[in-house]
Amino acid sequence: MNSDKMLFVVGNSRSGTTMMGRILGNHPDVFTFGELHFFGQLWSPAAESEINLSEAEDLVSKLLCLQREGYRTHGDPHSFIEEARSFCKVFSNHRISPVEIFSKFLLHEANLNGKSIPCDQTPRNIFYINEILKSYPECRIINMIRDPRDVLLSQKQKWKRRFLGGSDMPIKESFRDWINYHPITISKIWNTAISAGDKYLCNERMISIYFEDLLVKPEVTVSHICEFIGIDYTSKMLEVPQVGSSVNTDRPKQMGINPKRAGKWNKNRLKESQLNSAELYFCQKINDKLMKKHNYNPISFFPNLLLFLLYIFSFPVKLILAFLSNLDRIKNIRETLRRRLQFLI
Repeated sequence: MNSDKMLFVVGNSRSGTTMMGRILGNHPDVFTFGELHFFGQLWSPAAESEINLSEAEDLVSKLLCLQREGYRTHGDPHSFIEEARSFCKVFSNHRISPVEIFSKFLLHEANLNGKSIPCDQTPRNIFYINEILKSYPECRIINMIRDPRDVLLSQKQKWKRRFLGGSDMPIKESFRDWINYHPITISKIWNTAISAGDKYLCNERMISIYFEDLLVKPEVTVSHICEFIGIDYTSKMLEVPQVGSSVNTDRPKQMGINPKRAGKWNKNRLKESQLNSAELYFCQKINDKLMKKHNYNPISFFPNLLLFLLYIFSFPVKLILAFLSNLDRIKNIRETLRRRLQFLI
C-alpha cells in the first residue's frame, strides 16, 4: 500500500462516523484521529493557498490540541506551541501549503502511534470532498448515511450525552447542542449532507455505507470496506465499545456492534417514539425525495397542529441562535454558508 494512503470518514453528524472510525482504528495499520475539523474551521479553501512558518506553527498547535484534548473540550493550543515548532522545522522558512501541512501531520501522528494509515473522521468533511480528492490523490473516503429520522432523534437527545457517559463534555457544549436542535434545521442539514455525498457516488475513491447495514450485517459491510481501502479484514475490527449514543447509556465494557440502534425513531410507530408527529412530518417533508432514493420509506400520518405551528414560529429564532453559537467553528462564514446552501438550490 502507498505510504501516503489516508482515509476520511465523512457524513451527516450522528450517522455512525465515530463508530466507523473506531472500527477502522482497530485495524493494525490504521490510526483514527478525533474530529479535527481542518477543512472549514482551521483552513478555508477560499483562504490563501500558502502560509508562512509562524502561521504553520499556529495551525499545527491547534491540530495537536484538537487531537490530544478533543474537539469539544476547548483546550489551549498555545500549550502545544513548542511541539508544533519542532514539527514545523522540516518546512524551513519558505511558505507552505496548509493542505500539505495537514497530510504530514496526519502521517506523522499515525507513525508515532505505530500505524501507517491515518484516518480523519470529521463528519463535516462531507462538504469538502472535492478538495480532499484533489489534494490527496491516494486517499479513500467512506461516506456514512443514516435514516434522517434516527439522525433527528439522535440530534434531539445529543445534549444529554453529558449524562449518558460523556461526563467530560463541558456544559457549554451541552447547551450548544440544545440550541442547535430544531427539526427543520436538522432535516435541512441532512438534506444538504446527503446531496453533497451523492455528487460523488460514482467516484472510485469514495464508498457510501448505510449505517443500518453496518449494524445488521457488520462482517459483510466491514469486509467490503476493507476491500475498498486495500487492507485485510480482521474480526477484531468489530470489537468496539458501545458508547457515544444519544439515546442509551454508555457501556464501555460491552464490546461489539449493537444492531438495536437502528430504527429507534420508529418504536411502535408514533405511540412511543421520542420524536413527536410534527418533528417527523418536517423531516419527511423536507427529505422526501432523498429518503426514497436511499430506500428510507416515509410513513403517513397527520402532524399535531399546535406543535407544527410552534416549530414554524420558533425556527427563525433557533436558526439565529444556532448560527451565533457556532461562529467560533467557522473559518470563513461566507464560504461555509455557500457550501451548505448550494445543495438546497
